[in-house]
Amino acid sequence: MEWTIQELAARAGVTSRTLRHYDHVGLLVPSRVGENGHRHYDAVAVARLQRILLMRRLGMGLPAIAEVLAEEVDTCEGLRAHIAELEEERDRVERRIRSVRHTLEALQAGAEPRMDVMLSGFNDLYKDEVISRWGEHAFQVSNDWWHGKSLDQQRAWKRDTDDLVAAWVAAAKAGDSPASEHAQSLAARHVRWLSQIPGTPTAEGDRERSIEMVNGIADMFVDDPRFTAMYDDEAGAAFVRDALRTYARTRM
Repeated sequence: MEWTIQELAARAGVTSRTLRHYDHVGLLVPSRVGENGHRHYDAVAVARLQRILLMRRLGMGLPAIAEVLAEEVDTCEGLRAHIAELEEERDRVERRIRSVRHTLEALQAGAEPRMDVMLSGFNDLYKDEVISRWGEHAFQVSNDWWHGKSLDQQRAWKRDTDDLVAAWVAAAKAGDSPASEHAQSLAARHVRWLSQIPGTPTAEGDRERSIEMVNGIADMFVDDPRFTAMYDDEAGAAFVRDALRTYARTRM
């Protein structure tokens, strides 16, 4: 099947002048030119035009597009690469949509002092640490999961998290031993809390990496002042660390 330049321009949403320019610069040569000088394009040419238009929409200039196409050996591989790029763009747009929808929902519910926390990602503050320890996948999946929650769901999650932290602080102040049954029940609750977060080893059922993660988080509670402050002081953070390490060693 072939299309005339007018037919292809109409279907592609461009002008005939654009297609003639692409021909002039060697970016899209017609499959054949009739005796009357009319340009005709076959399916291969249409696929090439599709790729050119995709790259243009991604903000690439014609010289850069020409370079990409010139270096390609396999057209199918090039199309697969563009599918991946478009899927990434789709994911970015979906995240923006969720963010704007979340903002609208927040405004309708009435703004509150901690709204900045609600609108941030689940672990934005610790992005570099999460990626370095558990990879880009763990960071992105958990953030997508967080942004996919409604405002009420995020509030409920934060309440549960605050309750867990408060229970740890109370146990530490009561003088519980990290190996006590109460402390170990809190450690089990903490690990269950982690397992609800997609992308984490605990959520994926990876035992070895889960133990590594729990131990790593336990150490951060003491080593990182941001976490230490959550448990009131260094003694509280050390209590949580020791309880989690004991749980990881004996019950995971």
